[in-house]
Amino acid sequence: MTTSNTLPLISAAAVQDTPRATAEPRWVKWTLVGIALTFLTLFLILPLAVVLYGAFEAGMQVWWQAVTEPDALAAIRLTLFVLLIVVPLNAVFGVAIAWAIAKFEFRGKTILISIIDMPFAISPVVVGLIFVILLGSQGWFGPFLAEHDVRIIFAVPGIVIVILFGTLPFVARELIPLMQQQGKEEEEASLTLGASGWKTFWYVTLPNIKWGLIYGVVLCNARAMGEFGAVAIVSGRIRGETNTMPLHIEVLYNEYMFTAAFAVSSLLTGLALVTIVLKSWIEWKDERKQTSSTAR
Repeated sequence: MTTSNTLPLISAAAVQDTPRATAEPRWVKWTLVGIALTFLTLFLILPLAVVLYGAFEAGMQVWWQAVTEPDALAAIRLTLFVLLIVVPLNAVFGVAIAWAIAKFEFRGKTILISIIDMPFAISPVVVGLIFVILLGSQGWFGPFLAEHDVRIIFAVPGIVIVILFGTLPFVARELIPLMQQQGKEEEEASLTLGASGWKTFWYVTLPNIKWGLIYGVVLCNARAMGEFGAVAIVSGRIRGETNTMPLHIEVLYNEYMFTAAFAVSSLLTGLALVTIVLKSWIEWKDERKQTSSTAR
């Protein structure tokens, strides 16, 4: 009788003491929060504030003139043109390679995954040099390209190729673990019921991966907009022709046109902020979807 009365008391005391044993002291919590906020302020918020201040310091009219002058417009058009090519190609490739890796077993699968991760490990400058060695006028395929009047290096195709290489893993790497987690039972059930491969993809696979796909596309878009090192090597930095927005900003800054440089930087920053908002919204939608699925 004594034992049965004391056990609940011991259990209640243990449960009551557990939060005290695992909780951090208040001063530790606020110290860590303060360090995090200080770091974010110094290395994220303050630089953004400097860019915006420098862009609009001389007034809205000066900002507008800086972003609408011919070289700036050419850089903006080129950046958007490259995005329209690179992002859809990487989306298609990412879905295809994620499907192959997640749904099938084959020899060399580990090697293929390692190759996909290669752009993460190689410096963008090295990537640019690789393609100059391969496709430049004195490169391995240079004489062949010159003979057929094909210009890649110091032209738009070279920019597209290096940005495509640098952003290649983002969609695939986002989809591979997602598709592996989902398994292939639903696709097999669809095929068993008589659906074709394309119908299975459009009505079963794609709805299940759409948020992961959009998230990967957003990340790919953000990286493609800001790519500098590889583009600087292969573009030739021809004003009005092969300068993307990051390269145009560097040109303006080197020529001591600081207000114009900050103005174009603010435009690029605005695009980046839109990307961050989209990323946060996608994460929120995905979290809601997972929560509703768990509730069911």
